[in-house]
Amino acid sequence: MSDPDLLLLDEPFGALDELTRERLNEELIGIWHSGATRLRTVVMVTHSVPEAVTLSDRVCVLAPRPARIVGTVAVDLPYPRRLNNIALVRLIERTRELVLGTP
Repeated sequence: MSDPDLLLLDEPFGALDELTRERLNEELIGIWHSGATRLRTVVMVTHSVPEAVTLSDRVCVLAPRPARIVGTVAVDLPYPRRLNNIALVRLIERTRELVLGTP
């Protein structure tokens, strides 16, 4: 378990303050993309749309009940991703539209 290929995370940063959450998001990206581990895939559940889009290559939006994928958003932007990037903001808006069920 010290060098997994796959990491499953369920709201890992949900109880943290915003600055600590941002720091840990950057740390996770650093570990994931460093090449120093076997880690190739991270599946993360989060209720934070900006966090999902900022960290992900692909975001899957789930309907509440019954759970099903209502849409996906491909995120093909280089790292590091900053919230002042207009392309990132547009992807966040598109993801929010899927969450809210609006076209």
